Amino acid sequence: MFSKACEYAIRASIFIAKNSFEGNRVSPKEISEEINSPQAFTAKILQALVANNIVKSVRGAYGGFEIDKNKISQIKIAEIVNAIDGDAIYKGCGLGLDKCNENHPCPMHDKFKVIRDGLQDLLENTNLEELALDIKIGASFLKV
Repeated sequence: MFSKACEYAIRASIFIAKNSFEGNRVSPKEISEEINSPQAFTAKILQALVANNIVKSVRGAYGGFEIDKNKISQIKIAEIVNAIDGDAIYKGCGLGLDKCNENHPCPMHDKFKVIRDGLQDLLENTNLEELALDIKIGASFLKV
């Protein structure tokens, strides 16, 4: 459903948010190890997250990536998805057809639209704080 880059971006954002709650910045190496992503690929994803004002990069000996604590609850997962994959996930055809729409639907259009709309609702109404706090309290995990 999401591209691999988008999956990594969501995981990285959750990991950075969890550490930001604890007052810690994390290095690209720590992030790539935690989310099981190649380091060079992680670096590109982090650049996109910084460019879209989702995470902040701090240079220097005590640098790394962080998210302002007061901003974590305001970041919706949809913002991360849009930063990496754009909004195609909300518009695409379930069968991959180019010309599928309300006036010219594919055989799965109506059923897939319900799922697609539900996913959009989920992403737009889930914030990074919820997911990071679940990790922090051990209710969910980024690594198995």
